[in-house]
Amino acid sequence: MSETPSTNFSMIHAASSEGQTSYPRHFNVTQPVVAKRISFYKSGDPQFNGIQMVVNPRSFKSFDALLDNLSKKVPLPFGVRNISTPRGIHGITKLEDLEDGRSYICSHKKKIKPIDLEKARQKPLPWQSSRPVSGHRRAAQLARAKEFSLTHQELPLVVQTPRKLLVFKNGEPKTRHAIILSRKITRNFEAFLDYLTELMQYPVVKLYTTDGRKVPSLQAVILSSGAVVAAGREPFKPGNYDLLKYLLPGQLPRISKRIYPKGQTKPESRKNGNWKVSIITSELPGAGTSSQIYIVLYGHRRSSAPIYLYGTGGDPFQEGREDIFTTGDIGELYKIRIGHSNSGLSPAWHCKEIKLQNLFSGEQFYIPVCRWLAQDREDGEICRELPVFQKGQPIIPVTVYEVRVTTGDWWNAGTESRVYISVYGEKGDTGSRQLFRSKNPKKFLKGQTDIFSLEAVNLGYLYKVVIAHDGLGSGNGWFLDDIVIKDPTTDLEYAFLCHRWLDHGEDDGKIFRELCASDNSTFFGSKCHTTKCLMEFRQKLELQRKEAWAVESWKLKKGNILQFYNRLSGGFVRLHPDGTVDALGEKTDKNGLFDVIVKRRNICIFQSHQTRNLSLALDISGMATGMPDGGVTCELRVLHLPNRCAILESVMVPGLTVAFNSQGKVADESTNSYAGLSKEFAIYAKGVFHNSAVILLNTSLCQALTLQSDGSCSGAGNQSEESHWKVHKISSGVCMFESVKNPRMFLRIKNGHCDGRGTGDLDCHFKIQRNLENGSISLESVKSKGLFIGLLPDGQTKPVLYTKDTGVFFYPQVIQFGREKPMGTSATASQQEEKARESGNQAEAASQYMAHSPSHSLASTEFRNTSTSDTVLLSDDEWQVLVLTGNTGTQANVTLWVYGDKGVIGPLPLGKGSKEQLFLPRKENEFQVQIQNIGKIYKIRIGHDGTSEQPEWSLQMVKMKHLKSGKTLNFAANKCLSRIQGDGDIVCELPVEEDGKALFPIVRYHVYVYTGQLKEAETTSAVYLCLYGERGDSGVRLLYKSDKPIKFQRGQIDKFQVEAVSLGKLQKALLLCKATDQSEYWYYLPFKGDWKITVVTGDFEKAGTTATVSLYAYGEKMSSGPIILGSGKHQLFNPNSADIFKINLKDIGELYKIRIEHDNSGKDPSWYLEEIKLEEIDTGKVFSLTVDCWIPENENDGDTCKEIAINQPYKKPLPLVIYEIHVYTGSKLGAETDSNVLINLIGTRGDSGKRRLHKSMNNQVKFQQGQVDIFVIKSVSLGELKKVLISHDGTGPGNGWFLEKIIIKFKEDKEDQEVLFPCERWLDEYQEDGKTERELTAESK
Repeated sequence: MSETPSTNFSMIHAASSEGQTSYPRHFNVTQPVVAKRISFYKSGDPQFNGIQMVVNPRSFKSFDALLDNLSKKVPLPFGVRNISTPRGIHGITKLEDLEDGRSYICSHKKKIKPIDLEKARQKPLPWQSSRPVSGHRRAAQLARAKEFSLTHQELPLVVQTPRKLLVFKNGEPKTRHAIILSRKITRNFEAFLDYLTELMQYPVVKLYTTDGRKVPSLQAVILSSGAVVAAGREPFKPGNYDLLKYLLPGQLPRISKRIYPKGQTKPESRKNGNWKVSIITSELPGAGTSSQIYIVLYGHRRSSAPIYLYGTGGDPFQEGREDIFTTGDIGELYKIRIGHSNSGLSPAWHCKEIKLQNLFSGEQFYIPVCRWLAQDREDGEICRELPVFQKGQPIIPVTVYEVRVTTGDWWNAGTESRVYISVYGEKGDTGSRQLFRSKNPKKFLKGQTDIFSLEAVNLGYLYKVVIAHDGLGSGNGWFLDDIVIKDPTTDLEYAFLCHRWLDHGEDDGKIFRELCASDNSTFFGSKCHTTKCLMEFRQKLELQRKEAWAVESWKLKKGNILQFYNRLSGGFVRLHPDGTVDALGEKTDKNGLFDVIVKRRNICIFQSHQTRNLSLALDISGMATGMPDGGVTCELRVLHLPNRCAILESVMVPGLTVAFNSQGKVADESTNSYAGLSKEFAIYAKGVFHNSAVILLNTSLCQALTLQSDGSCSGAGNQSEESHWKVHKISSGVCMFESVKNPRMFLRIKNGHCDGRGTGDLDCHFKIQRNLENGSISLESVKSKGLFIGLLPDGQTKPVLYTKDTGVFFYPQVIQFGREKPMGTSATASQQEEKARESGNQAEAASQYMAHSPSHSLASTEFRNTSTSDTVLLSDDEWQVLVLTGNTGTQANVTLWVYGDKGVIGPLPLGKGSKEQLFLPRKENEFQVQIQNIGKIYKIRIGHDGTSEQPEWSLQMVKMKHLKSGKTLNFAANKCLSRIQGDGDIVCELPVEEDGKALFPIVRYHVYVYTGQLKEAETTSAVYLCLYGERGDSGVRLLYKSDKPIKFQRGQIDKFQVEAVSLGKLQKALLLCKATDQSEYWYYLPFKGDWKITVVTGDFEKAGTTATVSLYAYGEKMSSGPIILGSGKHQLFNPNSADIFKINLKDIGELYKIRIEHDNSGKDPSWYLEEIKLEEIDTGKVFSLTVDCWIPENENDGDTCKEIAINQPYKKPLPLVIYEIHVYTGSKLGAETDSNVLINLIGTRGDSGKRRLHKSMNNQVKFQQGQVDIFVIKSVSLGELKKVLISHDGTGPGNGWFLEKIIIKFKEDKEDQEVLFPCERWLDEYQEDGKTERELTAESK
C-alpha cells in the first residue's frame, strides 16, 4: 500500500473522553532545535497580543520552569497551568513538544478558549502603557483599529436635545464631572470615550451604571438614568456614586422642587442653621450603611431640597452611632423624609430615631423610626416619611397607599427598566419612589396589573402623579395604560389615565409622563365601585373605539362583500329571499353575503349579495328584518368595540341594535346597553387572501407583524408600509406571505424558528385558520403541521402549538385587494395539501441524493407532482415538466438539473412517496417547478440513483413548458439509463431543441486514467469525475465501466466514456476517490511539476465552508491560477479535516507566494483555515504555511482571500504589506454607483488578484458623489506598483460610475510610499466607450 494519500479525502479524528484527540492530525513533526522562538497568547483574550520568547535548554531547565516564567508575564488569575496548540487540540507537557516559530495558548484551566491569532497579533497592549492615554493618542489607536476592522462600527445616534450627565471615576466617587450631552461629543461611542478621557485625565475605556451594569453603546448612555461610572480596563468598583444628590430624589425631571401653598408667596430669606438634626443608627447587626443618606424637611412655608448628610471624622451612620447636622429655616415643620442612595457594598440601613431642634426657639422633636431602609428587608423601601407632632395641630397619619399600575396589552409593552413614581396631593408629595416590589413575580409585563404599596405621610386629595423609568435594560420601552391609587384612610380611589408609550423610540420619545387625575375619577371604594368602574371603562372605551375604527374601517368601503358572525349563536347572519333574518348560517352560505353601500363615515346599508332588492334593517320595534326600499330604516351605524367586534345600531332609532338569541333567532327584547354577546358581531370581508393582495397582519389595535432588518419578525411593528405583506395564494386556504418592502423574503417556519428569511419554498406555506369569535386568523405551517406562528411578550415570533392565547391571533387588514384566484388554479384544498406534504418528503430525499453534484442552486425551488388537471400558483418562474417513459419503467429516485446562460438549478427530485405510480412504461408524468435567475435554458441533466428493485429506465422525451407565456422546450432522449446496458451511465444530458435541431451537440468524452506504479497503488473504491468547460460542467459521474476487466490496477491505464452536452473548451477536471480507509487509497501516476496540496480546516463546529475554494501560485517565471480545489458542497473543507489535492505547477519557477480564496457561496461560506502544506512530489520539498484565521466576507475587512509568502531555504520571505487604497468618486451628476467594485494591484512582483472593495473604512455608504472611500488590502509585497485594474459588475439600480483617481498608500522597508493612478473617466456601459473596466497606470514621480 502507498503512503501517499489519494486526491481529496478528509481525516476526522475522534476525540477521547478527556476532550483531546487520540493522535496528532499533522503529518510532519518538526525536529527540535537548540533555540526555539515561540509566541504565547492568553486563552480567550484576543486583546492580549502575545509574549515572544526564546526557549532553549539553558534558559529553562524544565517545563515547570517555563510555566513559572510565563505566569509572571501572562495575566491569569492562577498563573499559567496549561499550554496547548492554538485550537486547544494538543496539550504541551514537555519542552521537546514546542516547535520553532509556532504559537501556543496559555491557560490556568484544563480547557482553553480559542482566539483569532491574527487579531491578537495586531492588538495593542493597553495595560503595558506607563502613562495615561491622551485623547489624540487614543483617537489614533482607534483609527488604526478600525483600519484593521478590529472594532465594530456603530451607527450614528443623534442627540435631539442637550441632556445633563454626571460622570464618576471608577472607585473614586468624589471625582466627578457634570457634562452636557451635545451632538459635538456624541458623534459616536469612541468619540464620546475620547472626550471623557481628556476631561477626566484618565484613560476611559468602559462605562458602567452606578450599580455596575455595563453601558455598551452611545444609545445606552443617552437612555441612562443620568449618571455613569467611567472605567479603564479594570472591573467595576462599587462606591457611593450619589446620583440622588444631583438629580434631587424628591422630584422627577422638570418638576418644581418646592411647594408653595395657595395664596402664599416665596418666603423671605432667613439666616442659615435654623435646625439641628441628630440621626441615631440602631445597634442591630448590619444596621450601618455604605449608602449616602439624605433628608428632606417639609414646612408650611416650603420644603427643603434634599440635604445630603456628610459626617465629620470616620464613616457616618454606623451601628450605634449618632450623627449631627444642621440645616436652614423652612417654617413650621410638619413632616420629614429620610432615605439613601442604595449604593456601596452594604447599602441596607436600620434607623433608630431622629432628633430635631430649632436653634432659634429651642423647640425639640423626637421621632422614633426603628425601621429598615433596605430593598431586601421589610417592604423593600429605601425611603421613609415621618410626621412631626406639633402641639395644638392635628396629627397627620402615615398612609400606605395601594398603587395599581396597568401595562398596556400591546406587544413589547412591558419593560425591564426601573420605574419611579412621585405622587402629588394637597399636603405635599411623596418624592421620587422606585416601584420595586410588586405582588406579581415579575413586574410590568404585557397586559398585567402590578400592585405596589407606597408609604407616605397622608397627602390629602391627590391631583397628579409623575411616572418615569431609567431607560436601561434589554426591553426599556414601556406602554403604560393607567394608574389607580387607593387611599385606605378615606377609601377613595384616584384614576390617572395614560395609554401612551414611555419610550425614546415611540410616540414623542419621552420616558416620563405627568398625569393628572381623570375627571370624576375619585370614588368611594365599596359604595360606588360599580359607578367608578363604569366611568373608567367609558373613558378607556372611547379611546379604544377610536383605535379600533382606525384599523377596522377598511371593511366599510364601497364594493366590499361582508359576513357577520354572531358571537352568541355561533352562526353567520343570513337574509333569506322572503325577508326573514337569522344567525344560523355557515360561512359558505350565499344568503350570508352582504354588499356595502356607504352613506357617511360609519353609517352603511348592507344589501344582500344574493337577493339584491333586500337589505338588512331594523323595524320600529327593534327586530332585525329584510326591507326592500333601502331607506332610512336600512341605515345602520357600525360601532366598533376594543375586541374588534362591532355593534349594528339603528340610525333612525338610536339604541336599537341588531341582536340574536342563542338559537340564532332575532331577539325580541330591546335594551339601551351595548353589553352582551347577542349584539356583538365579528365582521369578515371576502377576498382578503386573494392572490397578489397586499395586507397588514395586525397584532393589536396599533401594531402589526413586521419584517426587521436582520430578517427576524416582530409583532410590535408599526402599521406602516414596512409591515405590508403580499399574498401568494397556493390553494384554497393555503398562502405564502412576501414582504413588500423586501421582495423575495417570505414569512416561514423552519428548524424551530420563525422569521422572514424564506425563499418561497414549502417552509413558507401556511394554512389559514379562522377564529370566528374575534375575527382573527392563525397561521399554521403546512410542512410542520401543528406549529403556528406565535408571538412572545416582546413581540418576537416563535413557532408554537395552538392555544387560545392571543399570541397566535392576527387580524388581517387589506391595503390592496388581489385577484380572486391565480390563473389556472383548479386543484382542491385537500389535493394541494397532499401535494405539499409529498413535496416536503421529496425535498428531504433530494438533500441526501447525489450530494457530490458541483451544480449550485442559484435560486429557491419549489416542485410538485401534478396531474394534467391540477395546476398551482403561477408566476414568472413557474414551469411544467413532462417526462415520457419508454418501454422500461423505473422505481428509482429521479432527479433533474436545469442549466441556463446565467446559472444552474438543481438537484430537483421528481417523485412521490408512492413510487409505483411514477415512471411506468409508456406513461407520461407531469411535474411543476419554480426556476429563478438562471437565464435562457440551454440543457438539462436527468438521471436516477440506481436504487430499488427496478433501477433500469428507458427515457424517451422531456418537455418543459413555461406556464405563464406558454413557451415549450423539447428535449429528445431515447436513452436507456442502466448500469447493465450501454455505457453503464444512469445520468444523461439533453440539449434544448430549436426548430427540430439541438442547440448544442452531445459529445462523448474519452477519459484515460493512469494509475501509478507504486506498490499497492490500486484501489477498489468508487472514483468520480466532473469535467468543467466554457459551457458549464458534466456533473459528478461515476467512472463505472472501464475497457479493462478490473479498474484502477497498479500501472494500468483505464479508458472511460463520459457523454455530455458540449462543454466547449475544457478548463479543468475534478476527480473524487471515496476511500473509506487507508487500505483503499489510490495512487495515480504523477507528472513533472506535480505538487501535493494539503488544506487543513479548523477543528471547531462551524470552521468548515460551503464555498468553492481556489488557489493561485506565484513563481519566479510565471503564475498559475485560479486552480479550483473544490467546493464545500462536495464534502470538502469540513471541520477538523485535512483535504489533499494534486496540482501541476510546471514551468512557474521557484515558488515565492500563494493566494487561497473562496467565492463566498453557499449557506455558510465563512471558513477557518488552519494550515496549508505544499509538497513537491519530484523533490520531496515541503512547505508548511500556518494561517490560523477566518476567511469570511462579513467580518474584518471583508476579504475572502489570504496571501502567504513562501519561506525558501537561504532566502528571506517577502513581507506582508498593507495597502491603503483611497478611491475618489467624481463630483459629476450621477457619478455614484451601487455596483460591486473590484480592483487588482499589479507590481513588479506580480499582482494582488482581483479583490472586491467590500468595506469602506470611513463611510457607511460607498462610492457616493464627490466622496473619498478608504479600503485596505493585505498582500505579499508587490514591489513597485505599476498599474491597477479597476472595474465593477454593473449590478444595482445605479451602476454607472465616474472615477476621478486612486491613491495607494503603503509602508515597506520602513518607508512610507504613495502612488497616484489618475482616471477622470466613466465606467459605464452607456457613457464614453461603454467600458466598465479601466487599466490605470501609475503617474511618474
